[in-house]
Amino acid sequence: MKRHCLAAGALCALLAPVHAAEVCTALADAAGGKPLLERGDCRTRVTPASTFKIAISLMGYDAGVLKDAHTPLLPYRPGYVDWQPAWRAPTDPAKWMRDSVVWYSQQTTLALGPARFGAYVRQFGYGNQDVAGDAEHNGLTLSWIGSSLKISPVEQLDFLGKLVNRRLGVGDQAYDMTAALTRYGTVNGWDLHGKTGASSGLGWYVGWATKDGRTVTFARLVRSDATKPEAMSTGMWAREAFLAEFPGLLP
Repeated sequence: MKRHCLAAGALCALLAPVHAAEVCTALADAAGGKPLLERGDCRTRVTPASTFKIAISLMGYDAGVLKDAHTPLLPYRPGYVDWQPAWRAPTDPAKWMRDSVVWYSQQTTLALGPARFGAYVRQFGYGNQDVAGDAEHNGLTLSWIGSSLKISPVEQLDFLGKLVNRRLGVGDQAYDMTAALTRYGTVNGWDLHGKTGASSGLGWYVGWATKDGRTVTFARLVRSDATKPEAMSTGMWAREAFLAEFPGLLP
């Protein structure tokens, strides 16, 4: 099968010899939820990491904390999570999703407050719905990064199916803006939306793809090992490995 790669040439060169330590690849028909592929361990719950930004986006726009693609523009402040240099800059919703800026997620959940935040997670039926956090992770700001909140790949598909079919109980703007922020591009004629995530040695790529009136949801989960290039995040690795196979995975 011809390999597809949307990344820069140097990144593709890094990816070419990699044998991804795949944990799970799962796809489902969004219209009815019919499973199309379940390869590997797709039922064990793990941290959602930055794939949870999809849920935070829905919450933020529904609650009015987020306004549009560029509002609010929030300044970076010393003390914010700044693991990546790109995070040390003013950030709006578009940059937040594109660069996966953790502190912007945290400012959004802080604005929601613990009661509304927890209510949304329960309303969405998201994974184990546990946002208590732990001794080292505040539930409101870190429960989704290597902490109490966990979700399986199959549960990711269930959540994404409800999103695509607008069955999560939020307003139209929340669905529309979340779709806009997560749009990745066109892959072999499929309009692709997705989000990467990485934590605890795991890498995610989850989302949905639409072509000719058909929509499928997908989740790829990988585990980092010695074959992963140091220059590539585990989430990006999951994304590129998935794109190398899509849409050939579909029946």
